[in-house]
Amino acid sequence: MVIQTGFNWLIEQQLLLSILFCGFILLERFGLKALGSRFVYKLAWLLPAALVIANLPNAIKPLQNSNISHYLITPNQPFTNEVGISWALMYALITAGLLIASFITHTRFVKSLQLTELTQFEGTLTADVKTYISQHVATPMVIGILNSKLVLPSNYNAQFDKATLALILEHENVHIKRKDNLTNALILLPTILLWFNPLAWACYASMRRLQELTCDERVLANKTTQQHILYSKALISCAENAPTGLMAYSHYGDKKTMLQRLTNIKHSGKHSKFAKGGLLLVAASMLSGLAIAKQPEAMTKEDHISPTMRIEPPYPKQAAQQGISGSVVLKYDITPNGETANVSVVSAKPEAIFDREAKKALRQWQYKPSSMGYQNVLVQLDFAINNEVANTDLIERIKVSH
Repeated sequence: MVIQTGFNWLIEQQLLLSILFCGFILLERFGLKALGSRFVYKLAWLLPAALVIANLPNAIKPLQNSNISHYLITPNQPFTNEVGISWALMYALITAGLLIASFITHTRFVKSLQLTELTQFEGTLTADVKTYISQHVATPMVIGILNSKLVLPSNYNAQFDKATLALILEHENVHIKRKDNLTNALILLPTILLWFNPLAWACYASMRRLQELTCDERVLANKTTQQHILYSKALISCAENAPTGLMAYSHYGDKKTMLQRLTNIKHSGKHSKFAKGGLLLVAASMLSGLAIAKQPEAMTKEDHISPTMRIEPPYPKQAAQQGISGSVVLKYDITPNGETANVSVVSAKPEAIFDREAKKALRQWQYKPSSMGYQNVLVQLDFAINNEVANTDLIERIKVSH
């Protein structure tokens, strides 16, 4: 039941998430010159913020002056055995498989490095961070989700001169201080949960590229032209054999990412404050719109709507067998042609027992066509083992008289 409820909620969020993902990917692809990588990277916080605002519980907002229709559902329908595996269970199995594969990938990769601790190292690193060398890496990288470790190629002395190595260590220090590996793991988790949405993977790749670009900007701030050239040469030498896959560790990226980083270094400079301000204004308007969209509109007392076709939801088999009764309050819109839309659960008692069947049935209801339709209509479906049901109003209703 919990898996099914979570899966249904996740599917309902896909339109909003896909729009957010597309916007972020487009900014990463085409907005860096005007906005800067650090500004765009910080905009990633808009994704969870928008998701939270769009799913604020309706219970914290009073639904005043709204007529609530009541319908009673009893277990009169014959029960049928469900055949086959549900989509929710299939999703859970694939997700679990990807999480396990990701963990195994990380574990095997660390073991394959065959690390040797470098006890005498002249470079400057963040305190308490140990340095290792490995014959199995071609690029410097930071490993470890909680405890960071710097790994250098075994031939790092021949590969980099002292000036170049100092710049590379400064880059890795940025990763370590920001705990980017932990950030990557936290971003990878919801990406795997959204494995069926290709935009989620594209957005994850954009965030990883932005993470490297922001490191470059910090390292090269106030650096000379010669240091810019040395750093760019180091990036090129590190581009050959970068690791790929479900990796949360900070590394120098593939050739495509490297080309983007070199281009960003070439065009680094002052960014447009006007573009940043305008984008923040658009983002604030979007979040406000999501919050306002949750506010229900009151119906006047002249509104009398009733369905022309009402599909009664089946009583959940498990609830009937256990003698569970309850109620679900649903909010929905009625289109001008009489169809229901934007069906959502306002309140339910007990939670996640009757929600799925109630929403599924309500989506099939038909109403008499109207000129404008209706918004934020409320209905309470009472599920009871027998025809008698207690007073279980789940929201406060305020009557307004002249």
